[in-house]
Amino acid sequence: MTTNPQGGRHSRNGPALLTTPFDSHARAQEVIDGVELTGRRAVVTGGASGLGAETVRALASAGAEVTIATRSPQSAEPLVQELASVGAGRVHAEALDLSDVASVDSFARAWRGPLDILVANAGIMALPTRTLTPHGWEMQLATNYLGHFALTTGLHAALRDAGSARIVVVSSGAHLGAPFDFEDPHFVRRPYDPWVAYGQSKSAGVLFTVGARRWAADGVTANALNPGYILTRLQRHVDDETMRAFGVMDDQGNVKPLPYYKTPEQGAATSVLLAASPLLNGVTGRYFEDNQEARIVEDQEDQPGGVAAHALDLEAADRLWEYGADALSAG
Repeated sequence: MTTNPQGGRHSRNGPALLTTPFDSHARAQEVIDGVELTGRRAVVTGGASGLGAETVRALASAGAEVTIATRSPQSAEPLVQELASVGAGRVHAEALDLSDVASVDSFARAWRGPLDILVANAGIMALPTRTLTPHGWEMQLATNYLGHFALTTGLHAALRDAGSARIVVVSSGAHLGAPFDFEDPHFVRRPYDPWVAYGQSKSAGVLFTVGARRWAADGVTANALNPGYILTRLQRHVDDETMRAFGVMDDQGNVKPLPYYKTPEQGAATSVLLAASPLLNGVTGRYFEDNQEARIVEDQEDQPGGVAAHALDLEAADRLWEYGADALSAG
């Protein structure tokens, strides 16, 4: 384990967990303060709004050249113009649809030069009905995991050429209740449940960072995170009844965060920490929340927070990597 200058918290079953001086509601700009990224290049998927936009702002403010990878590059223009006006690192937008293998392949093939930071931020949540891509992939798994797997493996050479690249995967606490189902990942036989599908896709994202340990010799590290509770466009598929059950919508349809919710900039802080902080040098295959490494919890535990043991399982991570590679070759 890398030396932790801040001391460590003990995990349930292993060495001290990595800690940082940033609290749960630290802002992305606080985390990036003093970090120099001039000359570094980053890609942020879904970087036109929400957590992605705040991640782009923070990385660009430190001097990084940032590519916003989004289905609609036009939607990123206000952010591009905003950052150009304040003299941040160069920011531009490129088309990328993670549910479309051809779009992902086109983006990866067009990339030139090294890539220092890849933030797998884009995602969809709780689609009410089972929706499939043309390849027959369940849409949440296709977007949240398989698309990012295809993108990252397609950019492996660029990450390797950077010498010390970082991959950041935005996961969710929803992964705790939904291990990856290798027997029926696309809900062909089991009943479709929007939250199980979402949780499975987020478990897959964490497992991907564990499987990426195979790239450590290339200087590539990968870590996952839970950004916390934040209201963004991610909730656009959640019905009003569920939003009211969550306590974030009143009877008139007004949406407002609960006291413990974070702002998008606070939610993006952990993404920025993993993408740029020197505290994470050499750290790989870990899961973070509230700017700290999370403790491991067993599947039967009923406690908030933490990372499920099923999401850090080495055998499952390698099996999922093979599954992803096979799915792409078949597609």
